[in-house]
Amino acid sequence: MTKQLRTVEKQGPTTKESPVTPIRPNVAARLFEEAQAIELEDATRAGMTGFMGRALVQATLPYREPDRDLPVWGRVAGNTSLIIKPGYYANQKTNQLESMGYPYGTIPRLLLAWIGTEAVRTREKHLVLGKSLSEFMNGLGLTAQTGGKNGSITRVREMMKRLFAADMAIVRGEGKGGGDFASSKFSIAEETALWWDPQKPDQAGLWQSTVTLSDKFFNEIVSTPVPIDLRALKALRQSPMAIDLYCWLTYRNFSLRAPTTVPWEALKLQFGSGAGAEKKFRETVKRALQQVMEVYPAAVTPTKGGLFLEPSKTSVPRLIKDW
Repeated sequence: MTKQLRTVEKQGPTTKESPVTPIRPNVAARLFEEAQAIELEDATRAGMTGFMGRALVQATLPYREPDRDLPVWGRVAGNTSLIIKPGYYANQKTNQLESMGYPYGTIPRLLLAWIGTEAVRTREKHLVLGKSLSEFMNGLGLTAQTGGKNGSITRVREMMKRLFAADMAIVRGEGKGGGDFASSKFSIAEETALWWDPQKPDQAGLWQSTVTLSDKFFNEIVSTPVPIDLRALKALRQSPMAIDLYCWLTYRNFSLRAPTTVPWEALKLQFGSGAGAEKKFRETVKRALQQVMEVYPAAVTPTKGGLFLEPSKTSVPRLIKDW
């Protein structure tokens, strides 16, 4: 049985409530199962604590695929921007350099959670991705492994290449005129080696598939990690916005000391997927938030002005001093 998220809008002395679209039965069943497990045992005791890098929680990746010919893509959150430039490869048929495309959707977010978790756990930049592609995908929470052009095996390999080859930057302030300005360029990976055979995902490769994280990205993860419950990510894996909202809410609750309202305009800059109607964006956020509340019942309420947040427990208990 799912919790019914309600939109609360104050209108003088009365309160207007409007329900959001119910969660689909198959999604509701998955959320309920994980919510039960989370309620019975917290992430630390269950060994399901994971970590995300703070920068990519504050400014998020694309939800849908941007145009491959777009030379740069950006997302703005307040005075902070995430800028992404895609990697390139040599097309042997045309002898031309072509864009690999941008990392987008759920899979890069699951990859970032796996990378962050392993980096914090091992304190190593050089990460072994697993004996086989199938083993690695299980670690991401992708148990339905399908082949073909649009299958999950193909999409995981494609998104790994896009994510690890891209160049990124966090920019604060304005690039023109006066005022403060700061820019920090980084890439996720310094070196990547993928030796798995996509036709035989259960078979170990002749060499280990590995990724070596860049110094800047590695240092940020281990110095300012955002603790998350990996079971929540598994439950939310079909909605990249739900994943982002979940990570953002638990991150905010680590420092939130007083009630606050985050305006819809600010949320649209951070989580919006392009220029679209604000009403449609609000409904999208409410649907995603309804899923999040199943696995992380934070004190958050959609209002006419934005998302009203009250200090509440974090998704992962505050038990480790380094957090």
